[in-house]
Amino acid sequence: MLLLAARALKFGSRDHMTIRPETSGDFSAIENIHIAAFANHPYSRQTEHLIVNALRADHALAVSLVAEMDGKVVGHIAFSPMKINGCDCQWFILGPVGVLPDHQRHGIGQELIREGLKAIRRLGAEGCVLVGDPAYYSRFGFTHNSALVMESVPPENLMCLPMTEQIPHGCVSHHPAFWVTA
Repeated sequence: MLLLAARALKFGSRDHMTIRPETSGDFSAIENIHIAAFANHPYSRQTEHLIVNALRADHALAVSLVAEMDGKVVGHIAFSPMKINGCDCQWFILGPVGVLPDHQRHGIGQELIREGLKAIRRLGAEGCVLVGDPAYYSRFGFTHNSALVMESVPPENLMCLPMTEQIPHGCVSHHPAFWVTA
């Protein structure tokens, strides 16, 4: 996993947030964040916390960052390597990303995404893929590209952010942790 320095950000007139790499002391908070954040999500199987745990157990988290406010972990984002046509390609999958419901819509998720993208760039990423809402993720430069497909994912929800001139063509696959069931 990439080692990063914590980054403090000021929110509003009094709130300070730090984005930093996860530590073992954060595991329970990260699990609770994803359980709460995805409890009523219409497209979730409510397994995001299990996905993160399985990625961590298999040492497949390339970047795992938390957002901390007033000493409390309130958000989390994970990035893991992916394959295209079964080959390693220096592309990463963003997800899951979650923020405690009472802290949502305050820019925490956006900052986690921005810092996470910076982190994978430092790892030499050639691109990043996610499955998500185009209306939300397009603000970070993610777009749909018909060159990439993922089984069982509607094409408009598979979005990519190339970090080099070349976009590979083929079928995107991720770590088996994403198929974990409750």
